[in-house]
Amino acid sequence: MPVFGLAALWNGSAPPERVAAWVEGIGEVLTSAQSLQLVVALRPEEAGIELKVEAPGYPRSAVERLAEDAKRSGGTFVELWRLPKAERDAFRAAAFGGGTTFRGDECSAAARVLQQHLATLPVSSVRPAGPTVGGAAASVPPTSPKPVEAPAPSPSNQTHQVLVRPPEGPQRRGRRFAVKLEMEFRTELDFVREHALNISNGGLFVRTAHRPLPDSVVTVDVKLPNGERLQGDAVVVHVVDDPYTGGVGLAFLNDDATFSQTLDDYLASLAGGVG
Repeated sequence: MPVFGLAALWNGSAPPERVAAWVEGIGEVLTSAQSLQLVVALRPEEAGIELKVEAPGYPRSAVERLAEDAKRSGGTFVELWRLPKAERDAFRAAAFGGGTTFRGDECSAAARVLQQHLATLPVSSVRPAGPTVGGAAASVPPTSPKPVEAPAPSPSNQTHQVLVRPPEGPQRRGRRFAVKLEMEFRTELDFVREHALNISNGGLFVRTAHRPLPDSVVTVDVKLPNGERLQGDAVVVHVVDDPYTGGVGLAFLNDDATFSQTLDDYLASLAGGVG
């Protein structure tokens, strides 16, 4: 079952009691989670929590509620799984390295630790910054089914705010490349052979008449020209419902180093005009 990484950060701008209430309510919001792990990290000027949520599909409505409530508590919310692996790993190491792990049924204990630490921090007038991609704070990509040109899922850039979906624009996660790659994707009920029409380090767009529901998880197997394969889970983040140009945008959901290296090498070959 896929695991979705989420995180929230607070500094002296956040009321400690509101942060504690947010953490204590996580289990009540993420009702579809099959398992939940929390990592709490305390820094000299801020504190944060990472949520590792195991769920059969992406719990979008629950995540949106968490994001809005995190903003109200004075925090910055991040959908970690959407970040390219290198940036995700760097952010985890910087923000949560050496943190304390709590089980999903220990939200109250995690809340107390955060509240006590935040109460000691000097008051700040700005929220903490989230992870950066390309020098700016990363944000979550748009997922509404707008019939734009074969969109691949990828996040945009935004500064010092809770990381929610901005309007469609030119700032996206990485460069997209037009391709025609043989691939297969599976849901619990179907197995489909199709072609991916573009790819980025965030995901790919598949022209297909078979369109799983947004936020569902599929297993992908992409055949690269050099004979290597990209195999792993992906989330349906975009659906274009058109009889001729329709399909689905898939965001890669994989923390595996081999998968990331294979993808990075292939994209580098495309950028250099080799692939």
